[in-house]
Amino acid sequence: MSVMRQRIDLWLFRARFAKTRSAAARLITEGGVRVVREGASRVIDKPSVEVAVGDALLLPGRGAVRVVRVEALAVRRGPASEARLLYRELDADALA
Repeated sequence: MSVMRQRIDLWLFRARFAKTRSAAARLITEGGVRVVREGASRVIDKPSVEVAVGDALLLPGRGAVRVVRVEALAVRRGPASEARLLYRELDADALA
């Protein structure tokens, strides 16, 4: 069984966490994004790293860390209402 995956820079852009794909890539290369997969956490340092449904992402933003779980992969950058279906907000305690 193959797992569907998507580049993290593309997913962040389509889920509207970044205004452009290059802004998403910059966020990643600056070392601010972590992925938690199967209980193991790691820093993402390249925009080409792929995410899958079920992965949790820790995203920096305005003095706080935002934690989201990838619920779906996107085929396009749609309206905000559509983008909100791609993830679910989590409490940081949920990852412990």
